[in-house]
Amino acid sequence: MASDGILMGMGNPLLDISAVVDEEFLQKYGVALNNAILAEEKHLPMYEEMTSKYSVEYIAGGATQNSIRVAQWMLQVPGGTSYIGCIGKDQFGEEMKKNSKLAGVNVHYYEDESTPTGTCAVCVVGGERSLIANLSAANCYKSEHLKRPENWALVEKAKYFYIAGFFLTVSPDSIQLVAEHAAAKNKVFMMNLSAPFICEFFKDAQEKVLPYMDYVFGNETEAKTFSKVHGWETDNVEEIALKISQWPKASGTYKRITVITQGADPVIVAEDGKVKKFPVVLLPKEKLVDTNGAGDAFVGGFLSKLVQQKPIEECVRAGCYAANVIIQRSGCTYPEKPDFH
Repeated sequence: MASDGILMGMGNPLLDISAVVDEEFLQKYGVALNNAILAEEKHLPMYEEMTSKYSVEYIAGGATQNSIRVAQWMLQVPGGTSYIGCIGKDQFGEEMKKNSKLAGVNVHYYEDESTPTGTCAVCVVGGERSLIANLSAANCYKSEHLKRPENWALVEKAKYFYIAGFFLTVSPDSIQLVAEHAAAKNKVFMMNLSAPFICEFFKDAQEKVLPYMDYVFGNETEAKTFSKVHGWETDNVEEIALKISQWPKASGTYKRITVITQGADPVIVAEDGKVKKFPVVLLPKEKLVDTNGAGDAFVGGFLSKLVQQKPIEECVRAGCYAANVIIQRSGCTYPEKPDFH
């Protein structure tokens, strides 16, 4: 059984504000369907307008938080996971706290007095969606918060750590503190490549913490970008996964394992100089609702078995199961209980 607080995550908490809107609303804000962007000045009023004009659904989001919530759901052990990130002191922040507590995650948010909670508008028209992310308070996390005794206690308690690459743009020093703690105490430290722009524009920050990573997650696009940025001159995902797994390590306790998802194609796992491929459960097209949060859910399912020291095959199977559930629903949400055997 997984113990209390065994898995800790740290990242950018964003509140997904999801609503079925109309074409006119999209045109007003110059937003295209099936697209994901960072909010510009012109998009800022849309969040309030959505909440006053449409029937909205609030879902605690942000990549790391999604993975931690899914792991928590798969574990079914209250408080088995914890999470740290920055929100604002506002209505959306309160929604986020309520949402996370209901999910059973032990959240210790840093609350920024002067910046609103980060949000992601999910605008739906005819089943298609457009994502507009506004980091706001999520961008204000400070390592001083992490060092406070009540928060550092979460680090001391956890045996596994997971942080999405997106957090490298916010608080690399917080990541470093956790990474060094994990190496010193023989704990498991894991990160995600998260996005091509992280591999490209935050290459130095990513390289600095890579030696501490015991597991590296990512998808095929991110893996290929990583290869390109490092001049490896290969687009072969298996080869790239191997090379990442062989990158020098800060601690010799664990061998690094690279886990790369490829949508409907097999999951690639590289460890010990060898590559294994695991087929995914294919879903009929008509059952697909949206792939928002699929990669996050895969990691969450994987971690739920990893913290129970299950073999890698079962971790991958649990990851595929969780992703399969999430893509049949709106946003990164799930039924009350998992049905994984």
